[in-house]
Amino acid sequence: MENATLRILLADDDEGDRLLFKVAFQDLEIKHTIHMVNNGLQLMEYLKTNTEALPHLIFLDLNMPCKNGLECLKEIRGEGKFKEISIAVYSTSALEKDIEETFSHGANRYIKKPCNFGMLKQLLNKAVTNFKIPQMESCKRSDFLLSIK
Repeated sequence: MENATLRILLADDDEGDRLLFKVAFQDLEIKHTIHMVNNGLQLMEYLKTNTEALPHLIFLDLNMPCKNGLECLKEIRGEGKFKEISIAVYSTSALEKDIEETFSHGANRYIKKPCNFGMLKQLLNKAVTNFKIPQMESCKRSDFLLSIK
């Protein structure tokens, strides 16, 4: 992705989280565009109608109205035309059940939303710096939960 513009899609129903996400990316030195949706129905509609410029990376909240993040993850991974999209689950949940379930359904990363802005910037920078086109056989469980050490 060296000089290309990284296309990011954030699916999150929390307006404050969307704003912090956008501001954090503005502070990073990464050429990007961000599109934001408020729920799972909007996410799936966006993917189905914007096939010419699909996102490279989706940040997917789990707890959204209308259609939750896990339902979206399953639907996205069930569509061959979306196989090139990397998906980072971006959630307040740290439940092992959620982490395991999203891993088993094909998410590439799991990011627990941090409680401060500095950590958010570090996590997002790490997520986009290390993001890869999904390759199920190379996705290791030990690398799935993204954290700052």
